[in-house]
Amino acid sequence: MNVRRLIPTTAVAGAVVLGLTALSACSTSDAADGGNGDQLKVTASFYPMQFLAERIGGEHVAVTSLTKPGVEPHDLELTPRQIGSISESDYVLYLKGIQPAVDDAIKQSGVQNTVDAATLTTLENHGSEVSGHDHGHEGEEHADEHGHEGEEAHEEHSEGDGHNHGEEGGADPHIWLDPVKYAEVAKGVGKSLEKADPDHAADYKKNTDALVAELGELNTAYATGLKNPATKTFITTHSAFGYLAERYGLTQQGIAGIDPEAEPSPARIQEIHTIAEKEKATTVFFETLASDRTAKTLAKDTGLKTGVLDPLEGITDKSQGADYIEVMESNLAALQKALGAK
Repeated sequence: MNVRRLIPTTAVAGAVVLGLTALSACSTSDAADGGNGDQLKVTASFYPMQFLAERIGGEHVAVTSLTKPGVEPHDLELTPRQIGSISESDYVLYLKGIQPAVDDAIKQSGVQNTVDAATLTTLENHGSEVSGHDHGHEGEEHADEHGHEGEEAHEEHSEGDGHNHGEEGGADPHIWLDPVKYAEVAKGVGKSLEKADPDHAADYKKNTDALVAELGELNTAYATGLKNPATKTFITTHSAFGYLAERYGLTQQGIAGIDPEAEPSPARIQEIHTIAEKEKATTVFFETLASDRTAKTLAKDTGLKTGVLDPLEGITDKSQGADYIEVMESNLAALQKALGAK
């Protein structure tokens, strides 16, 4: 299928409204003549999906993220303009279960090439405590060019959505914080882009292979860097690191649940006190997009240090790096310091 056929006549008008300069200067006839309108118009739900779309799509895509930098993605509410932009997209990449408003809008959009990243790997249930070891799950690439296959498989993994992540019956959606699972998703995204835009399939494959290799190096750095820690337990205000803990043999102790804004109960705070002493934990981690109040209060009460462990739901000028790879490297350094890993 030629990508030009995927661009509806209303796409250019929609692009002008959205301020997407890559398309706004082109008419549909320009697209046929090989102008910038040849780019696949991609909508990504939030940063981890945006990063994949940009790295794999390269020069052949114009990517718009529904979640602005600095916005907590769990709480995103879409404007009518954003909802309209989804319908005008050629390709939509999202992660079901993180943003209920996005899930609903995509379901109603009618976009042919819609890919749910959760169908490209296996999801698991993670509560506030996750003891880690690598189960060696192999990702299954369920999505076809329409991204609709695998919906049923995903429903088996996740009955909950929105802010119910990690509760009984719900699956943890934070798959991108495990480089191995993120690489599985990248492979699936690459294949779906090849099918959506076969004219540039070779470039998509090349870009996918390069990114997967980079994620492989990141995985090796984590496995090596966290091999001999003095303690395997880390405390965090946002229980987003269950997959990472499982991959590298660590234990995540979340002050609250997977929703970063949830307030911990007094009983849970007392429990964290006990765990910190028993497991010789040194640091309470907070994130860049949410309040650090709870972390500082707990650290003061327990005599622990505070540090940043970024769940990478968005990149801002406060982020410890310019992109996914750099921030993950900063997270590794923070974990090594907190865990006493040599």
